[in-house]
Amino acid sequence: MILFTKFRFRNYIAITIYPFIIINKNYRGNLVLVNHEKIHSKQQVELFWLFFFIWYIVEFIVRYIQYKNWYLAYKNISFEREAYQNEKKLTYLLSRKKFSFIKYL
Repeated sequence: MILFTKFRFRNYIAITIYPFIIINKNYRGNLVLVNHEKIHSKQQVELFWLFFFIWYIVEFIVRYIQYKNWYLAYKNISFEREAYQNEKKLTYLLSRKKFSFIKYL
């Protein structure tokens, strides 16, 4: 379910917390952004939501120690790498194999 809001989440314009995709209303109609968030939704389902967020936070901490930079740490989380690399492929989810984010570790 996609929800549009006037709020921003720090510097981010969208967030997925399964089953909700919450997007800043200024980005309504941005199919690439929606696809990016749908990829996260699929990742969350595969890891039973809670494990997704635990993995996300742990990997962020590891990447932050590695890069010493918030933005680089975020961009190099395996979930984000998969989503960013495939967000423009609007049919990606039709052929995506389970646990594909592992290839981006």
